[in-house]
Amino acid sequence: MEKDIDSSLTKIRGTKKLLSVSTASEHDFNRIMEIYRYAQDYMIRSGNPSQWGHAYPEAEMIKADIRTNRCKVIHDNKGIHGVFALFDGEDPTYNYIENGEWLNDDPYITIHRIAGDGQVHGLLSCAVSYCRSICSNIRIDTHEDNKIMQRQIEKNGFRKCGTIYLENGAPRLAYHLVIK
Repeated sequence: MEKDIDSSLTKIRGTKKLLSVSTASEHDFNRIMEIYRYAQDYMIRSGNPSQWGHAYPEAEMIKADIRTNRCKVIHDNKGIHGVFALFDGEDPTYNYIENGEWLNDDPYITIHRIAGDGQVHGLLSCAVSYCRSICSNIRIDTHEDNKIMQRQIEKNGFRKCGTIYLENGAPRLAYHLVIK
C-alpha cells in the first residue's frame, strides 16, 4: 500500500461541508449503531429490504471492526455522520467473480458497510477520496436492489466488473476503481 491504512485523519471537501475520516474508537460505538439503524430503515423504505434488514451489521461485528481499526467514521465539526469498514488485503469473497473480471489482480483495499445518518451528502465520495490517498486499487460491492448505492458507486468512478458471492452464497454486484 502507498500509505499506512490507519492514518488517523484525512480532510475531504464534501458537499458544502468539510468532512474528515478517522479511525473509530469504542467511544463512537453507540453513534455508529444509530447510523446503521438509520441506514437499515432507509434501505427498507427505498426498496432494498433484504440487503441488511434490521439484523445486519451485528453489534459484535462492529465492535470487532473497531478493535481492529477497520471501522472508519466520517465527521464534521458537528459530529459523526457516516461509517464504513475498510479492509486491507485480499477479500476471500472476491476470489471468484462471475460474468466479468476484476480490472487487475494488484493488491487492493475494500470498502464495506458504508452508511450515513441522512444529514450530510457526499459520504461515499469522502470515503473514496480517503481510500484513494492510501491505495490505487479500491473494490466495493452492493446488493442488486440497492439502486441508490449503485449510482453513487458509478458516480465515484468505479466500474462494474461482475458478480461476487458472500460467504452465505448471496450475490453482490462487484465494482473496482483503479487510480492511474
